[in-house]
Amino acid sequence: MAYATFNKPSLHFNTKLYTGNGGTQSITGVGFQPDWCWIKNREQTLNHVSIDAVRGLKYLYINSTSAEGDYSSSFTSFDSDGFSVGATNNVNQSSNGIAAWNWKANGAGSANTDGSINTTATSVNTAAGFSIVSWTGNGNTATIGHGLGVAPKMIIFKSRDNSHAWFVGHEGLDASAPWTKYMTLDTTDAVNDDVIWNDTAPTNQVFSVGSYSSTNGNGVKFIAYCFAEKKGYSKIGKYTGNGNADGPFIYTGFKPAFFFMKETTDSSTNWIMYDNKRSTFNAVDDYLKPNSGGAESTGLDFDFTSNGIKCRNNNAGINASGQNYIYMAIAEEPLVANVGVGGIPATAR
Repeated sequence: MAYATFNKPSLHFNTKLYTGNGGTQSITGVGFQPDWCWIKNREQTLNHVSIDAVRGLKYLYINSTSAEGDYSSSFTSFDSDGFSVGATNNVNQSSNGIAAWNWKANGAGSANTDGSINTTATSVNTAAGFSIVSWTGNGNTATIGHGLGVAPKMIIFKSRDNSHAWFVGHEGLDASAPWTKYMTLDTTDAVNDDVIWNDTAPTNQVFSVGSYSSTNGNGVKFIAYCFAEKKGYSKIGKYTGNGNADGPFIYTGFKPAFFFMKETTDSSTNWIMYDNKRSTFNAVDDYLKPNSGGAESTGLDFDFTSNGIKCRNNNAGINASGQNYIYMAIAEEPLVANVGVGGIPATAR
């Protein structure tokens, strides 16, 4: 059984759907003050927006290499039960459905001195295995303190100052040579081999970066989102497609709330993200593509079950025979929670 030490994953991650009003509004019902908000207009071809409490009211576009910019008139505050937005189509176009994926860390954070570079801020939620890390590069190979206390299994990071890719490291990219490979979140590109991570796996204290201008350029500011796996709350792994409509089952040990994945060797396949708020019953088929500003699509089906994810489609983007897929899933409910008081099993959809 996948017991969890906390009963409400929604206090650490929650998807919030809302309708834009074209003016200003406060979005409530998240359940906590978010520290990372990933927002997408579901109906229009508009950028995915990343805003976090470490950088403040500044945006990065997830499907773009562009540098960060000021967003203080578009995303005006992080609030106790959500956030407030202004009159910008990406986050508040009138009458449009908007999705916001919200993670809890620890506010603006503080400096971490574990690595060869002291971070300007590391904001950490150790219970949920999530941290936001900001640092200024020195032009050399370096180690950076993530604050999680355990090694992260997935890291997403980007230069804040320059037009560079969003790099993704994931332990499922190469079992024989871990953390020698990378993918780019803003493209459909296949897995690549380079020293983005200095060919060094993360430890329980630090992750490593290479000396490129895009990974640790001298005087350049960077932001990273780090994810460790927590039993009953998150699962970070890989699966192999079988090419059948009766696809593989991915055991997570919980009922999923969020599922994020990519095929690793086909340069024509998209990153894909699902959640339990846009698709409220099986099949779960409302998806968005982090590498694209395109509107929401349907048709690539999964089922969210009480203990995992079942693939129901043979599309190459999610289930080509023999192909490798990496993923991260976050729980709606653990399969069994309330450790020490008998455990309450999750229900099926």
